Amino acid sequence: MAPIRLRHPKGVTTLQIDVDNASVLDLQQQIYAATDIPPSQQDLKSGYPPQSLTLIPELPLASLGLKGGDQLTLIQQAGASSAPFTASPPRPSAPSSAAPRSSAPQAALPSVGATHAQGPYSVPTEGGYLVHRIVPDDNSCLFSSIALIFEQDMGKAPMIRQIVADAIRKDPETWSDAILGRPREEYISTILKPSTWGGAIELTILASHYSTEIASVDVETGRVDHFTPPPARDSGNRCILVYSGIHYDAATLAPMLEAPAEFHQTVVPITMEGDSDAVVVAAKKLADILRSKRAYTNMATFTLRCQVCKKGLKGEKEARSHATETGHVEFGEY
Repeated sequence: MAPIRLRHPKGVTTLQIDVDNASVLDLQQQIYAATDIPPSQQDLKSGYPPQSLTLIPELPLASLGLKGGDQLTLIQQAGASSAPFTASPPRPSAPSSAAPRSSAPQAALPSVGATHAQGPYSVPTEGGYLVHRIVPDDNSCLFSSIALIFEQDMGKAPMIRQIVADAIRKDPETWSDAILGRPREEYISTILKPSTWGGAIELTILASHYSTEIASVDVETGRVDHFTPPPARDSGNRCILVYSGIHYDAATLAPMLEAPAEFHQTVVPITMEGDSDAVVVAAKKLADILRSKRAYTNMATFTLRCQVCKKGLKGEKEARSHATETGHVEFGEY
């Protein structure tokens, strides 16, 4: 464990964290415990002059370049909701498609409520309408969304998993045990299982494979994470995913609202870098609509109850730990 000094609106706190083995989310959750500022509202700065850190919860803490004794400054972002998702009453669980909040693939948490509001919704933009394309809650939502975008067939999700597995197997230097968070062969075996979630690692690999930027808009915060291919492989195109905290959907461009799916454009040229591109602006507006319907789940703060032993739990991390310790895999949100 190493000390990280945190300046925040309530004062100064020294955090003790395993900088070599922790994830970015682990740091964010410690900050939340100390400050009551949820991960979705945390803007962390380091260095001199202070520079904002890019916080991708799934990645190892090492991705931020922090070391023991470093000092961070926390600024609370305005406008992001800190309220957890309000779900329907707890029910017997069926696995829910989701992105893991760790760098390694995970067996899926049981369903804890709806992952999207009624829809699909759409936003007008240049060239037509950006349409929310809902995919099934079957633990393969990331892979189904990518299959819909690049293969025009959600049923090819297993093929997308194989692409990820092959890429990791072929590049042990980039995808080392340390980056994956577990032995490579174990990671490969796990990601091929239909019950396993995907996240930042998978999106990075798939952006490279398809030579296309994958822009993922977070419903709760409106933040856009850009997963870009290497410059030598960059086609200059982009696609859009919509992330609710426990689910990925796709978003595609329709020439008119009533246009059938086969007329949708799933990959679009990048006309401007970053979040100023018209399609990215439309994606953020789509997230605004879904946020207004409370169609998201805050993975660090939502509360669950084990349906087997009735123990109360907070967040994905506690639920996974409880499942590992007890073998109980039925949860309901409350």
